[in-house]
Amino acid sequence: MKEYPTLTEIQNDLRGGGLTCVQLVNHYLERIESNAHLNAFVEVYSEEALRLASEIDIKIRNGTAGRLAGLIIGLKDVLSHKGHGVQAGSRILDSYIAPYTGTAVQRLLDEDAIVIGRQNCDEFAMGSSNESSSFGPVLNAADNSKVPGGSSGGSAVAVQAGLCHASLGSDTGGSVRQPAAFCGVIGVKPSYGRVSRYGLIAYASSFDCIGPITKSIEDAALLLEVMAGGDDFDSTVSLKEVPAYSKNLDWNGKAKIGYIRDTIENESIAPEIREQTLEVLNRLRASGHEVTPVEMPLLDYLLPTYYILTTAEASSNLSRFDGVRYGHRSAVKGDLEALYKNTRTEGFGEEVRRRILLGTFVLSANYYDAYYTKAQRVRRLVREETERFFGQFDFLISPVTPTTAFTIGEKTEDPLQMYLADIFTVQANVVGNPAVSIPNGVDKEGMPIGIQIMAPFFEEQKMLSFANHLSLILKENILEA
Repeated sequence: MKEYPTLTEIQNDLRGGGLTCVQLVNHYLERIESNAHLNAFVEVYSEEALRLASEIDIKIRNGTAGRLAGLIIGLKDVLSHKGHGVQAGSRILDSYIAPYTGTAVQRLLDEDAIVIGRQNCDEFAMGSSNESSSFGPVLNAADNSKVPGGSSGGSAVAVQAGLCHASLGSDTGGSVRQPAAFCGVIGVKPSYGRVSRYGLIAYASSFDCIGPITKSIEDAALLLEVMAGGDDFDSTVSLKEVPAYSKNLDWNGKAKIGYIRDTIENESIAPEIREQTLEVLNRLRASGHEVTPVEMPLLDYLLPTYYILTTAEASSNLSRFDGVRYGHRSAVKGDLEALYKNTRTEGFGEEVRRRILLGTFVLSANYYDAYYTKAQRVRRLVREETERFFGQFDFLISPVTPTTAFTIGEKTEDPLQMYLADIFTVQANVVGNPAVSIPNGVDKEGMPIGIQIMAPFFEEQKMLSFANHLSLILKENILEA
């Protein structure tokens, strides 16, 4: 079967009679089986997907199919899909079956998307390499010795390797954008509150966002368009009208672009990433856009602020997993306190235990003001500084990651080095702004490089249009080369 870069091309063939949804599903099932070594999926819904495909083929013939007919999608293992397992990559949720479907997933299903399975991820979305999953690491399809990024690593690899057409991931500090960059695909983190979090297993509730991973801006825009909007089940979701993102992807005019000097000129950034990011900026400047280097004094405080606040929220959110109500329960005999301790020790992996302990520490009475309260103040200052920046510029452009995908096991013994992989992505989560990662070529080893565009709050339309514009510029650059 030929490769389809966009859903539009799939639907054209479906309507023309040269393709059926059943054929599509069978194609992806074969791809999943032949690429099982990548470990991208933890469960595949073969029979259900084929049954739905048959039903949607009838709808297509009758002219009653939804906007997403022909879309075969995978779900990160943190998204609830009624009657299906959801474990957040953790032993503590062994055998847990979702009792309801999350809003974002339901809206895709309502438009006739077909969910083909759930995808591997770092345990409770805590990680930058997809090595902390209880299901084992996911392998990068470009080089099986490399990580795919995290925490939505399985979701990114599934799109990269053609195991499904698109994936749905979650982004707390870069967990959609960073693996998208490592795998050479597109990842979108919407504004906080643009997409309902109902049905998403929480890591850090004031940071978590659901976002699409695709091969085209067009498809990412359509998925966001379908998922976004008010929801009675999530009090934090915005009631702002959702634009027709996918219908308005043409960019007109010249943009004012800023880039933080230290995100490109810092010596810790891989030379090829620096060079290719500067090349993009130069091409934008040559195209008539205004490109200006800026300073951001609070840049050094982004990662500490992010990790203090997210671990504090994780400590609170994960307290519900205690072996009493659902999931894993320790068989070791003892009183209630022993049950809690043994269950959580057995059920949680090392990285999750580390973050729970850090979060409990910063929330403790003696250190609450010194860490948590101070981090909240810094978060407010970063938000104000970001708002001032967007008072002058349309977009903030940066690399997505300081390096390309690293070798499996390379950073597992040094958590601080692992955390640095998120250094360019966490700002969007700290302040709540939208950001997108798009492919920006490869390094000398053939590993993908990404470039990030961040936009003002709720300016997804402008961001996606410009990302589409930049994607075309980058494709022209490849053709010229």
